[in-house]
Amino acid sequence: MKNSVLLGALTIAGLAAGAAAAGTLDDVKARGTLNCGVTTGLIGFAAPDANGVWEGFDVGVCRALAAAVLGDPMAVEFVPTTGQTRFTALASGEIDFLARNTTWTFSRDVDLKFEFVGINYYDGQGFMVPRALGVSSAKDLDGATVCIQTGTTTELNLADFFRSNNISYEPVPIETNAEGQQQYLAGACDTYTTDASGLAATRAAFENPGDHVLLPEIISKEPLGPLVRHGDNEWADVARWTLNALIAAEELGVTSANIAELASGTDNPEINRLLGTEGELGAMLGLESDWAMKAIMAGGNYGELFEKNIGENTPIGLARGLNALWTDGGLVYTPPFR
Repeated sequence: MKNSVLLGALTIAGLAAGAAAAGTLDDVKARGTLNCGVTTGLIGFAAPDANGVWEGFDVGVCRALAAAVLGDPMAVEFVPTTGQTRFTALASGEIDFLARNTTWTFSRDVDLKFEFVGINYYDGQGFMVPRALGVSSAKDLDGATVCIQTGTTTELNLADFFRSNNISYEPVPIETNAEGQQQYLAGACDTYTTDASGLAATRAAFENPGDHVLLPEIISKEPLGPLVRHGDNEWADVARWTLNALIAAEELGVTSANIAELASGTDNPEINRLLGTEGELGAMLGLESDWAMKAIMAGGNYGELFEKNIGENTPIGLARGLNALWTDGGLVYTPPFR
């Protein structure tokens, strides 16, 4: 088993090295579309609407990157991936950018040869149970059946949590969130565990969300962020600073409503550098001077994307919490644009 795991890691690493050598930025420009890996469907983060148009928080990051590079936020081909297929899709070059809910870990960064370009959601693993089960703590789940997505950090965290609390469980393996939702509602498992944001999004899709409870325990750190292949530093820089541009825009008060006015020039040098009216930041990335302006206009700044897709006034109902700006007591922070 160890040999097969090692072989799998080496295969992904080899694929990544080969795909990266091509130069993804040039490939995307030549193709005219960005191939973006997303979930198979998680409302609020990435899911097609009634007309088949993808929308959500992670989708917004894809569209911002397409706008920065190609000038068109709709020039994206969305590729649904599972916990099992996402890394092969990125390593093989099937996708240019993986924007689904993926936790930044040591082995994924180092052993699988990927590069995380930032964190766009600070999360942690939780548990959801039917209210009728009468459980108020994850420590009361001894002997429970647990719906769990395979090929995820969730799977490993679950084993650690139950072992450290000297309780047992029976896993019910699932491939996708849709399958997990179906199995959970059908009573195939007592509890569904995944990132707390994913549980909130899943519960919001239920016919009777109030019949289900998110337990208080958060049992892990899950820094979620987009990633690219190792060895393609130029493309990594473009992806990293596009995400940073969305965060910096919120911090600097640049919104979809006022960006056109601010783009005519301001007294704030960092806003001017961000929007391309001063300096040569775009040229340094191999992009147009207004690359960040286009990225921000695609769906708004980081805060606007959050509030529109997953915020407290949406069915998902997530508070900013750790995902507030550092100036508001959160962890969201970007290096300076200078």
